[in-house]
Amino acid sequence: MSEQSLKKTPLHALHLSLGARMVPFAGYDMPVQYPAGVLKEHLSTRTLCGLFDVSHMGQVIIRPKSGRMEDAALALEKIIPVDIVGLKPGRQRYGLFTNAEGGILDDLMVANREDHFYMVVNASCKDDDFAHMAAHLSDACTLEMIEDRALIALQGPHAEHVLAEFCPEVTSMKFMDVEGDDLHDIDCIISRSGYSGEDGFEISIPADKAETAVQRLLDHPDCEPVGLGARDSLRLEAGLCLYGNDIDTTTTPVEAALEWAIQKVRRNGGARAGGFPGADRILAELDNGASRRRVGLKPEGKAPVRAHAKLYADETGQSPIGEITSGGFGPSVDGPISMGYVPTGLSADGTRVFAEVRGKFLPMTVSALPFITPTYKR
Repeated sequence: MSEQSLKKTPLHALHLSLGARMVPFAGYDMPVQYPAGVLKEHLSTRTLCGLFDVSHMGQVIIRPKSGRMEDAALALEKIIPVDIVGLKPGRQRYGLFTNAEGGILDDLMVANREDHFYMVVNASCKDDDFAHMAAHLSDACTLEMIEDRALIALQGPHAEHVLAEFCPEVTSMKFMDVEGDDLHDIDCIISRSGYSGEDGFEISIPADKAETAVQRLLDHPDCEPVGLGARDSLRLEAGLCLYGNDIDTTTTPVEAALEWAIQKVRRNGGARAGGFPGADRILAELDNGASRRRVGLKPEGKAPVRAHAKLYADETGQSPIGEITSGGFGPSVDGPISMGYVPTGLSADGTRVFAEVRGKFLPMTVSALPFITPTYKR
């Protein structure tokens, strides 16, 4: 994709003024790092507060045509294996779109905003997601892709302190709460969530006010701009999936160790069990397990083992048993870390496997996820 054809977020000019190095990502010109560098940005987020531009992601409004939120919730449950009916106003939930084979079309966040559902989906999938929802929800719901709002993530142990100086109401919010608030005079949708493993917020802001709001936040001495590079290392340490790397249409929620996202009411024996694409396979795997499993992996030594490296049961290199899906250096754990898929029989913590890197077979140990202790405000 040429530089001219790349889309720009409402904060693009601000990134350039801050000296960001820009790269193509999901069709957008996005900041991968700022002058401070990926390592400092990562550690600043873990110790103070990092601000991320995630405006490339899709924001969608789903309204019930009947005016009854339960009707919209039941319609959504036909394409998402999650309890949407039980999602209370002011709360949000992690969810998944699945296909007929039980594979994951995308992962998402969905919030109950009292008279509509507000959904955030991945940038690379948002057009396909919108078409998918239109094909399955149009009888019961109206859909709107929000094109005039930016989306930022404020993450880190000082995120509440930074944001509360502009919006004191956020101090009472708990993890996965969502509410509408004014950031001074700017109307925002704020959720207490994020993808770093730290306490923090995601904030939807009118596009024409986004630069003003972000500059106010960055003026705080504890708040630093953070790019895609540190966002990736932060989410990897937190054991969080990147769509297209760790999960895709060939992985089921159970294989991906995401069965915690499927509530009992949607499982076998539940009041609204099944009824979603791929239910037969997913429900069977929930009861009996899957043949493979996403796990954390720690290489022995200092060399990172990155995505697409093949995994083997021993050093002979006979028949790969799996593959690394994400890998790199974890600044907060001071060492290399990876995630990947192995046969379920080899997924127990402490199991030793081997990764092929440039013709050599490097030992790795299966490790519990996440690699760091999350600090969400429960």
